[in-house]
Amino acid sequence: MAHAPASQTFPSPDGLPPDHPLAATLAQVLWLGTTAEQEELFLAQALPLVKEATGAASVALAAPQGGTWTPIAQSGAETIPVTVVAQAADSARAVHAGGWSCFPSVRPSGHPEVLAICHGEAAAAAEGGADEAALAAAFFQALRSLRERLHAEGRAKRLERILQITSRWNQHRSLSELFQDMAEAATELLQCQRATIFLWDRQRHQLVGRPALGLENLELRVPDDQGVVGHVVRHGVPVRINPGDDQSLINRTVDRQTGFRTESVLCVPLQGSDRRILGAFQVLNKLRGNFTPEDQQALEELAQQAAVALTNVQSVQELLRTNQVVAEQAAQEVQLVGRSPAIEALRNNVLRVAQTELNVLVLGENGTGKEVVAQLLHYHSNRRHRPLVAVNCAAITATLLESELFGHEKGAFTGAEQTRPGKFELADGGTLFLDEIGEMSPEGQAKLLRAIEQKEIVRVGGRMPIPVDVRLVAATNRNLAQEVQEGRFRQDLFYRLNVVSVTLPPLRERGEDVLLLARHFLEQFCARIGRPTPQLSPEAEQALLEHTWPGNVRELRNLMERLAYLFPNDVIRREDLGLMHLPGERPSTGVPAGLPLSEATRQFQIQYIEQTIRQCQGRMVEVARRLGLHRSNLYRKMRQLGMEP
Repeated sequence: MAHAPASQTFPSPDGLPPDHPLAATLAQVLWLGTTAEQEELFLAQALPLVKEATGAASVALAAPQGGTWTPIAQSGAETIPVTVVAQAADSARAVHAGGWSCFPSVRPSGHPEVLAICHGEAAAAAEGGADEAALAAAFFQALRSLRERLHAEGRAKRLERILQITSRWNQHRSLSELFQDMAEAATELLQCQRATIFLWDRQRHQLVGRPALGLENLELRVPDDQGVVGHVVRHGVPVRINPGDDQSLINRTVDRQTGFRTESVLCVPLQGSDRRILGAFQVLNKLRGNFTPEDQQALEELAQQAAVALTNVQSVQELLRTNQVVAEQAAQEVQLVGRSPAIEALRNNVLRVAQTELNVLVLGENGTGKEVVAQLLHYHSNRRHRPLVAVNCAAITATLLESELFGHEKGAFTGAEQTRPGKFELADGGTLFLDEIGEMSPEGQAKLLRAIEQKEIVRVGGRMPIPVDVRLVAATNRNLAQEVQEGRFRQDLFYRLNVVSVTLPPLRERGEDVLLLARHFLEQFCARIGRPTPQLSPEAEQALLEHTWPGNVRELRNLMERLAYLFPNDVIRREDLGLMHLPGERPSTGVPAGLPLSEATRQFQIQYIEQTIRQCQGRMVEVARRLGLHRSNLYRKMRQLGMEP
């Protein structure tokens, strides 16, 4: 038996003078209550001290188990008097009989305990002394102190372990992986055979349990009004059943279905932040002993974190589903309208390149639809669920470009009142569209090149490099190859951007695509404001085909928008289109000034015929029809003008 060190100074127990014969023993018992690492060690040391101090033949701590009183720990061999012990517990006072003194106490859980001291028949006259009662009181005081300390230490360790477990849960984005992790964590924490998380499908009146080992798809479906789990979700209260308890709540049908025998069960409700019952968390078959109130508290704490993790993962999955739907809708809405050979070839090329990670350079005049191509490349790529961020390089001054693209730290310059991420960070994982790249300053080109090559950026005023994963789509209406030759654009940046290039044809070279686009835009705008779509008269269609469209698709779109909102009639005529022209707007002939009228007329006729041939994709019957000539007369006219028919 281990005693306190000889140098240990013990305080005198209340009510006893320091020189009292039991003072040292009481102090040692109280000291053990503050230092013992386990309850079993305390009992193994404290009971012999009580026995020695009282001169008893045997001392035991008894508790009810299996319908009778049983010694939890004992010093001595005498059998405890069950009747006397029960009488002391029932009366909640000390009972002295048959050479035994029995002192009762009640644990915080409500379970009674009795300290039984055996004096033997010869010492019966000494039964029930006040000193013995003081010793029993000190014993229970020390035991309570020990249990409270061990409970607090155990709870602290358990909470620390739960925090470690749940920090893992918040990293999951898949419900199946989360369920598996939760079950494994619960079986480890509570030392049991199995764990299952049940979600309440209220609409179908079912409880869906995962993971359910031994079943197809690892999923178990049971009615929500049966078994332990049904009771828990419907009443919102925990259930703890151990061997020897009433087990009528256990659904043996599930046991037969799973081939698993339930011996003990602990089940607690899963509640959301609004206290609404989401389901239940259940563990089965404690490996050693019974499920305790401490186990129940641990599972309740675990269930609180599980409910948060489930809600977070479900929210993330809902956002992912919503994002997927939005991306799919955007992919359907973004389209290159047209049937001309140039547009068909462009469309096929863009959709093929979209599936790669290659940088793309989009070329074409202003208004031809370069941004639409960038959107097609993004929404038909594997990056469609990540951001598409557009930057107009022409609209950003050289001094602000670095901050706009790479972000800045708080205080980096005057006006930088807070840290701000740049476009590269915002587009991480997605696509960065750099429009009007040809307008970027030489300083901006150098910084952009460094970001592309290193795949990382540093914020203005910052030091730490930030890795970025973006796909670049650049667009310009300039001839970048010529800009490189003339030293206005960096050659190394040009090659970085021009991995794949696509060129959009001007609208004047797309033939009857003009009419397809006109009807498309007109229907789109009219549907938006809820009015019937007006029809284009043949004369209006002819005027659209003859127009040179210096603003390309953007100009046509704006014209149709004005007609949809402002034109009140059901049929759009040629003169109605004229009303929509900007003041002073005239189509350019492209004929140099200063020529004689005959030569100017000849050149205009050549250019006009060539333009019409391009619009009709070489279909000469259609060209003649538009020019108001018979096909043979058209060929004759072309020969007169020196054109090759």
